[in-house]
Amino acid sequence: MGERGEGQRRRGRGGERPAEAAQTVEAVLHAVTAAPDAGLDDALDAGASTLTAAPAGWEAVSRALVGAAERRVRRCWDGGWQPADLARIVRREGVADRTRFVVDMIAAEARRAPARTDTRWTAQLRELDARVWWDGDDGYLEAFGRRERRASRFETAGCALAALRSIGRLPRIAPLARRAAPRAGAEPRMLGRVRALLAKAESTSYPEEAEALSAKAQELMARYSIDAALLGADAGEGPGACRIGVEAPYEPAKALLLDAVAEANRCQAVWASELGFSTVVGFDADLELVELLYTSLLLQATTAMNRDADRHHARGRSRRTRHFRESFLIAYAGRVRERLVAATRQATEEVVHESGATPRGVLPVLAAREVAVADAAARMFPDTTAHRLRCRDADGWAHGTAAADQAELA
Repeated sequence: MGERGEGQRRRGRGGERPAEAAQTVEAVLHAVTAAPDAGLDDALDAGASTLTAAPAGWEAVSRALVGAAERRVRRCWDGGWQPADLARIVRREGVADRTRFVVDMIAAEARRAPARTDTRWTAQLRELDARVWWDGDDGYLEAFGRRERRASRFETAGCALAALRSIGRLPRIAPLARRAAPRAGAEPRMLGRVRALLAKAESTSYPEEAEALSAKAQELMARYSIDAALLGADAGEGPGACRIGVEAPYEPAKALLLDAVAEANRCQAVWASELGFSTVVGFDADLELVELLYTSLLLQATTAMNRDADRHHARGRSRRTRHFRESFLIAYAGRVRERLVAATRQATEEVVHESGATPRGVLPVLAAREVAVADAAARMFPDTTAHRLRCRDADGWAHGTAAADQAELA
C-alpha cells in the first residue's frame, strides 16, 4: 500500500508540472512586459534565470512558453495586427533570432486557428515561411537554441522573453478588411507582365530602355486598374487596405515616396512613424499596383542615390552624408509624384479613347472610387497630421530630381 501511495503521489506531482510551469511563465512574462526600458536588462536576466531553474523542468517550461506565446500572438490579431506586421516590428530591434522566434510563434498559433480565407494573410504566412518545424512544444526551446546556436538555456530564454515583450506591448491599431480570393481571369497574367517589366527596369543601366519599359508598363497598369474599377463597380466592391513597411534609414522621405505612388494610383497612404509602416487605403487592384511600384521605385532610387554618392566621393567631394541622401530621396519622391500623376492622367485618357468607352461611363466610376477611398481612410484614421520635410542639401536635391526623371514608372 505504501509503495502504491508513493507512486500515486509521484504521478500527482508530474500532473502538476504543466500548471506550475504555466504559472511561472506567466509571472515572468508579466514582469518582463511591465519592466521600464531602463530596467529591461535586469528584468530579462531575472526572468531567464527563473525559467531555466524552474522546478517543473525545461520541457514543461518550453510547452508553457509556446502556449503563452500563442495567446499573445492571438491577442495581437485581435488588436488589428497581421503576421507581417509582427515580424516587421520585432525586426526593427535588429536582433534576427528574436524575429525568427516570433515567426515560429505565428506558425504555432496558425496550426490551431481556423483556416483563413484572407489572401493577404495567407500570403504573409507563406512569405515569412511560418511553419512548425519542431517536434513537440516541450522540445521547442531546446531545438530553437540549437538552431540559433545559443550557448545556454539562459540565452535562449532571454531571447524568447525579449521577443514576447516586444509584441506584448503593442497598441491596438486599425484593423484591415479581409481580402477575398481574386476573381478568375486574366489578372494574374497582367500582373506577371508588369512584374517582368519592373524587373527589367530595375536591372537596366540604360535610361532609354527604362523609358520604353515605363511606357509599356504604365499602359498595362492603367488598363488593369480601369478594368478592375468597372468590374468592381458592377460587383459593388468596396475599398480595402494593406500595410507596407517603411524601413530605416530616411523613413520620412521613403514614406513620402510611398504617398506619391499611392496618390497616383487613387489610393491614400497614412504613415505611422513609430510603428515603421504606412497603411495604404484603396481598392484591391490598385493596392497591388502600389506595392509593386513602390518596391521598384525605392530600389531604383537607392541604387541611383548610392551611385551618385560614390561618384562625388571619388571626385573628392564627400557626399556620404545624411543630408545629401535624405535630400536626394525627398526630391526623387516629389518629381516621381509629378510624373506619376501626369502619366496616370494621360494613360487613362488613352485607354478610354482606344477602348471606345465614353468618358461619362468611365470617369464617374473612377471619381466615385476616389471618394470611397477618402471616406474609408477618414474612418480608419480620423486624426492625422501633416509632416513637413526640409531639404538640406542642394546637390542631393538636384541629383534626386535627375534620378526621378530617369526612373522607370512601372
